Amino acid sequence: MSGVARQMDKVVFADCEVDLAAFQLRRNGALCPVEPQVFDLIAYLVRHPDRLITKDELIAGVWKGRMVSDAALASRIKSARRALGDDGEQQRLIRTIHGRGICFAGAVQPVASASASAAASGQGGDIPPQKIRFCTTADGVRIAYASVGSGPVLVKPAHWLTHLDYDWESPVWHDWLGDLARHYTLIRYDQRGNGLSDREVENVSLDAMVGDLLAVMDANGLARAPLLGHSQGCAVAATFAARYPERVSRMVFLGGYARGWAKRGDAELIARRRAISTLIAHGWGQDNPAFRQLFTSFMMPGASPEHMEWYNELQRRTASPEGAQRLHDAFGEIDVTADLARVKAPTLVMHARGDASVPFEEGRILATGIAGARFVPLDGNNHILMKSEPAWQRFMAETQAFLA
Repeated sequence: MSGVARQMDKVVFADCEVDLAAFQLRRNGALCPVEPQVFDLIAYLVRHPDRLITKDELIAGVWKGRMVSDAALASRIKSARRALGDDGEQQRLIRTIHGRGICFAGAVQPVASASASAAASGQGGDIPPQKIRFCTTADGVRIAYASVGSGPVLVKPAHWLTHLDYDWESPVWHDWLGDLARHYTLIRYDQRGNGLSDREVENVSLDAMVGDLLAVMDANGLARAPLLGHSQGCAVAATFAARYPERVSRMVFLGGYARGWAKRGDAELIARRRAISTLIAHGWGQDNPAFRQLFTSFMMPGASPEHMEWYNELQRRTASPEGAQRLHDAFGEIDVTADLARVKAPTLVMHARGDASVPFEEGRILATGIAGARFVPLDGNNHILMKSEPAWQRFMAETQAFLA
């Protein structure tokens, strides 16, 4: 049974259904929110039922070899039991073998699921799996890039923080990528310092980030293409368009800025961001997501608890504490206001009025600095738009109309 369960996308046992592809747990048909790491533990157990699993195997299989205290491990097992309707006394499903490990005792039945199979590829049945490749920048950094979808090419410059593989698993980015890939051949990449690209790099300056975009364009044989910028990806796109005007046909910006947090003349903001930088260095890699929750709250104040939990975990997976701190500080030093006047590509700028991460005024600065740019205010407070909010529908409609 364990071999079969390991190959399936969905399993059922007792009153539970675990969708291994969609990363969802249901009990009696009702969706149960589960912390990502606890879900990973449950998924590992149901893939290996009816046998002893040692602490060392759990750490290797679930925590990928990272240091885990006995207290943290016990806490996750307790949470997994609670999520499955089990407890430490009955141990109907998760049994502890004292001094040796644990065993999953549920009668696991695999269930074929076409929708889950589609979700496993991250894209849905109408979208072929993405293809991940690597290219090398002028300064020798390996950049991971991916292409997915069909139709006209659309290049998405990298931003804080991405992971070409895990992004598809996350409900935060899944809808973004799926909807875009249904209309375009979407090309995106993980910037240096995070994701599948080289993480241990010396240079994380704006110039280096523009070089990443150039390398990806060249690797795909793109002499000219439209760019879709989000957050600091807008600054990278604007600088690229100013330096290589012949290579950019159009640009769509969402939640972008020309000035990083250290360049906006706000002493209080600078002090707050420097304090956050220190917190990143000391707390980013911890199992407790409290430190990463700061960014999640800025990015998606209106998100559901499930989306927030996923984004907390996604950030931890995409960068080391040192890497996240360096990127955070580098973004603060961005100032491309002088480059905006040299941008010739037609540009559409969209920004949520209540954006809690990047002020609405920064979007206006982008639109004002680029000659002929069209500005579209969006209703809402989220920096990362949710498909459930009207701003998302407006964003997609405006993007398709502008790029048509």
